[in-house]
Amino acid sequence: MNELFSARLKKLREEMGLTQEDLGAAVGLSSEYISLLEAGKRTPSIIALNRISKFFQKNVSYFLETRENPFDILKRDERIEPETREFLNNFKKLSEEYLKLERITGRIAQLAPLYQANLSPQNMAEEERRRLGLGNEPIKDIFSLVEVNGCRLIRMKLPETSRVAGLFVYLEEKNAALALINSSLSLERQVVAAAHLYCHYLKDRLESPIVDNLDVLVDEYVTLYSPREQFAQVFASRFLIPPSKIREMVEREIKTRRLSYPDVVFLKRYFGVSIPAMLRTLRTMNYLSRSQFENYFKLDHEAEERAIFSAIQVAEEQKVPAEAKIIMPERFYLLKKEAEILKEIEKEEEPKEKNQARESTPELKENHEGETEES
Repeated sequence: MNELFSARLKKLREEMGLTQEDLGAAVGLSSEYISLLEAGKRTPSIIALNRISKFFQKNVSYFLETRENPFDILKRDERIEPETREFLNNFKKLSEEYLKLERITGRIAQLAPLYQANLSPQNMAEEERRRLGLGNEPIKDIFSLVEVNGCRLIRMKLPETSRVAGLFVYLEEKNAALALINSSLSLERQVVAAAHLYCHYLKDRLESPIVDNLDVLVDEYVTLYSPREQFAQVFASRFLIPPSKIREMVEREIKTRRLSYPDVVFLKRYFGVSIPAMLRTLRTMNYLSRSQFENYFKLDHEAEERAIFSAIQVAEEQKVPAEAKIIMPERFYLLKKEAEILKEIEKEEEPKEKNQARESTPELKENHEGETEES
């Protein structure tokens, strides 16, 4: 019990950015006692266990029971169709290869801080933007942002019949987070899925695995799902489309509160999100009347955008071949190349080591023979 409890206690404390003194003060225990618990040198009392569980908003069983591998849980998940479930083996294989490359190169991804549950999704989105130094500017490449902040992101074309938008997995024993996005979706929906999964990574990673189906990316349907999914969708919208930047753009570029459909498309292209996502945000901010919102929503968005701007906008760094079934992050290929270089260096050094060993062997033999003659 001590080993499992100490590992999970330390992990939760560090992910919340707390010192042992901070945690001790919060739960009414001494920092020395917390240190002994984390070192596995003390068994927590019932009182201590209850206080710590309550503080981290976890069941007592979380600290005491061994957790099953998330990939094994996903294989049995009834929300995942059989044809989609077959792709999980590939996701698991690629995830293991990615983590192996990190071990070989010594470049282990560092996890982002774990946010507490007492923040609203809007405040959490704004706080994360401040932490990353994003200000209120658009996020030009959400996929790279997720990657460099410790959540390995794989995009994979799932079957057309799949209802899965994305998956999140946290491997506790390896302290590693991984996400899968269905790249059969339009790029704009993948962007929303990435922001949605990023919220799970920042807030819900200890509840892994998490399966997001297509409906959780739609505001009209997400209300039918758990508060966790509603939270993640509000976070995604605020994280991708800061209201302060919308106001700035309307005042500086559009200069009217009565927005036309081309204005909406202009803002959509500026933030790199979908038309529905932009329409919902503008309606919430009262830049669109209800009738405008409903009329604009019914339009053929792709055809309208082509008519206005002659082409559908796709960020250069997010373009991928249409036939690509798996899109691995650039970091994966960087680590793969570095691992190959390290392997070549080892091959070159191996003959040198063998030669040095041969050269030293006769010398040892002569010394041994000399000792024999003298004796």
